[in-house]
Amino acid sequence: MVEDRFGFVRIRGELSGVKRAASGHLYLSMKDETARIDGVMWRGNAQRLSFLPEDGVEVIATGKLTTYPGRSNYQIVIDRMEIAGEGALLALLAKTKARLEAEGLFDPARKRALPFLPRVIGVVTSPTGAVIRDILHRLADRFSSHVLVWPVLVQGQGAADQVAAAVRGFSAIAPGGPVPRPDLVIVARGGGSIEDLWSFNEEVVVRAIADCSIPVISAVGHETDTTLADFAADVRAPTPTAAAEMAVPVREDLLGQLAELALRTRRAVIRPVKLGRERLAVRAERLPRPEALLSVPAQRLDDLADRLRRGLKDRITTARTALQADAARLSAPLLAARVARARDRLAAARLSPALVTQRIAAGQERLDGLARLSASLNPDRVLERGYVRVTSADGRTVITRGAAAGETALALHFRDGVLDVAVGGAAVPPVAAPPVAPKPRPAPKPAAPEQGKLL
Repeated sequence: MVEDRFGFVRIRGELSGVKRAASGHLYLSMKDETARIDGVMWRGNAQRLSFLPEDGVEVIATGKLTTYPGRSNYQIVIDRMEIAGEGALLALLAKTKARLEAEGLFDPARKRALPFLPRVIGVVTSPTGAVIRDILHRLADRFSSHVLVWPVLVQGQGAADQVAAAVRGFSAIAPGGPVPRPDLVIVARGGGSIEDLWSFNEEVVVRAIADCSIPVISAVGHETDTTLADFAADVRAPTPTAAAEMAVPVREDLLGQLAELALRTRRAVIRPVKLGRERLAVRAERLPRPEALLSVPAQRLDDLADRLRRGLKDRITTARTALQADAARLSAPLLAARVARARDRLAAARLSPALVTQRIAAGQERLDGLARLSASLNPDRVLERGYVRVTSADGRTVITRGAAAGETALALHFRDGVLDVAVGGAAVPPVAAPPVAPKPRPAPKPAAPEQGKLL
């Protein structure tokens, strides 16, 4: 009777005790201020849900009532379930956002800068929609790049899991492998209602984008649409087309900038050269002409050359006159007479003996002076006047009493001999020193015989 009378019902209430079994079936309860009813949603219908059922979410469930004999109660078998109004969805969105934000997933410090010119761009979107065509068209217009498309569902049951798997898949690609690793990932979807975009508010998608090792651009919906994926991504684009514009620069603009930089470089290189040439030209104009620099030395050279020619002529004239004047003195009779007079002077010249004897006498006088000096400096010369010279055993002269006291034996030199004595004892028998023979004075050299005449 219950199943016949209530074969199609719609119930609005708050979810409570939501539990998903291993079989995929969803078990829950719905309640309001005054009543409560159990509910079950079989796996096939649960997979088509566009949101994740959680406790506290207000929903509208459509299905039929049935009984469960095992507990003797009735329940609703839910065929379709949706959020009860946009306000409930926004409340659920705010709750999820606050929880993820508390974990730091939306921290601006985690945001990374986009690469200036990515070689490979990964796009997570539906391959059949207009989004991928808009992105490819915009990339071709601005700067052609290598694009990898990971096809996913962007709406409905399982869309969130596919988007998260695609983002994690791009992040897991190893550099240098057979599949090029993207330098940038774009998560894109066209516009729609909050229910249509709900997959990009799922926690699994937000965490996948936050954990991605590649910079991510979120381009979900239109300008006014905002999802939690936009907060987790490094950059939010208002539309998929804007995401393509953010991803790459305009090639023509880059070529223009390069051309301008090249022109500025050439100008920077040429300008110093040009300035140097101008300065050199100005300084060259201030320099005197070569003719002006050489005019004075050239004039002086001409003057000196003229004076040299005149001087040579005068010198030749003077020499010629002197030669003519000497020609008479160089005659043969005069030369013969001069030779005869020179021969007579040479014959008369003789070597005088006085020159030799004077040198010998001077040397003898110097030698006698040295002998007298040597005799006066002889220490034994004073012995003849009664003095005694004291020497040690090794022959050193002792001149003080202290030095004599330190010797064991001394020698006393008298005029007629040497007396050896012991210090503080008896006299040692004298040992006669051999008499010193006086040095013989050198005999005067005989005078050299008179030299004969040379001629």
